[in-house]
Amino acid sequence: MRNGVYFSNRSDPFLALGVAIVAYVLLSKPTSALFEYVARIPEIHDLRLFPAAIIAATVFGLYQWRQRRQLSGVALGAAIASKEAMERAEETSRLVNFAHALTRIPELKSVAAATATHIPLLVPSRRAWVMIRAAGVWEPLMTVGDTPPADRERAARRAMGEGGLQVSLPSDDECFPVVIADTPVCVLGVASDPALTAHQRSVLTTAVALLAASLKNAELLQELHENGLQDGLTGCFNRTHAIDSLDIELKRARRTKRPLSVLMFDLDSFKLINDRHGHLCGDAVLAAVGERMRGATRAGDLKCRYGGDEFIVLLASVGHEEAEERRRRLQEAVAAITIDAGGGRRIPLRASAGASTFPADGLTYERLLARADRRMYRNKAQRKTASPIEDMVVAAVAP
Repeated sequence: MRNGVYFSNRSDPFLALGVAIVAYVLLSKPTSALFEYVARIPEIHDLRLFPAAIIAATVFGLYQWRQRRQLSGVALGAAIASKEAMERAEETSRLVNFAHALTRIPELKSVAAATATHIPLLVPSRRAWVMIRAAGVWEPLMTVGDTPPADRERAARRAMGEGGLQVSLPSDDECFPVVIADTPVCVLGVASDPALTAHQRSVLTTAVALLAASLKNAELLQELHENGLQDGLTGCFNRTHAIDSLDIELKRARRTKRPLSVLMFDLDSFKLINDRHGHLCGDAVLAAVGERMRGATRAGDLKCRYGGDEFIVLLASVGHEEAEERRRRLQEAVAAITIDAGGGRRIPLRASAGASTFPADGLTYERLLARADRRMYRNKAQRKTASPIEDMVVAAVAP
């Protein structure tokens, strides 16, 4: 209504001008004289009103034409505004869907999948990418379009102000960086041609903020998950995770037809160390063993505390001969540990170990663990006969 009133008022002076012209024609002396002359002709006695009527009709027709043009302009403006409002509503709806998808995500790979699905919907027909910061290194999370990895990394670093980069990049992308607690989290890059609207920038800023929060949540959940599966004393995974992981690795080994080996070992006379020197000393022994295991095994080997002083190591794609060699090296690594018992005395350590290999020693994790356990105790009996560790422990801690 406001727009209609506004445009109608603009046309009123035009209508008033037309009325004034009509009045002038009717009331002016020259016009009156002309009409009196015409009035003398009986056949066209009523012609005096004819010129005024023509002028009035012309003015009114022009007035209607202007009205239609102005109303068309109002309708066009309303249509454009309606279209823009619908586009903003659709963008907001896509943003809400993205937020809902992220709230259901517990893991980084799922966050990446949701990002790859929803970010292209927020920037249709545009090049886009997301780089995340993990362990001090920029890594791609998702990419739409062709952008060289080096360019994406330079753009992310420049957006974060790292290294004072001022280089010109081949791709002219607009970047949306996010920093949480002074820590760079992620950067969203979007092609800047055609120019982004203010609403699109607002949507993308919100989207990347939601993404950053989800990434941090996934990171925290991963840490909590790992902490819940890890033994706080040794830093190794716990028994539950060991069995679950062994079952998963067995399925993979069956599918790929590759071997899988299990090492099991425990500490000789660990109970005697606890009894003679206290549980604090026993804790120090377990912590030292956990640290030595991390140094004596490969990064891909899964190290677990099976219970008490028993440990297992999962060796994916490792056959029997290599497993036996790894068993001997691990025993040597444990034997190199000595614990300070005070007064210049050192407690020596020794481990008994056994190995089993899929499929020769069993097709299930129960059979593999049982075979490794029997071989470990057989190794313990042989080592005890050859060189009793108990006497060495007692001598080291005796008052």
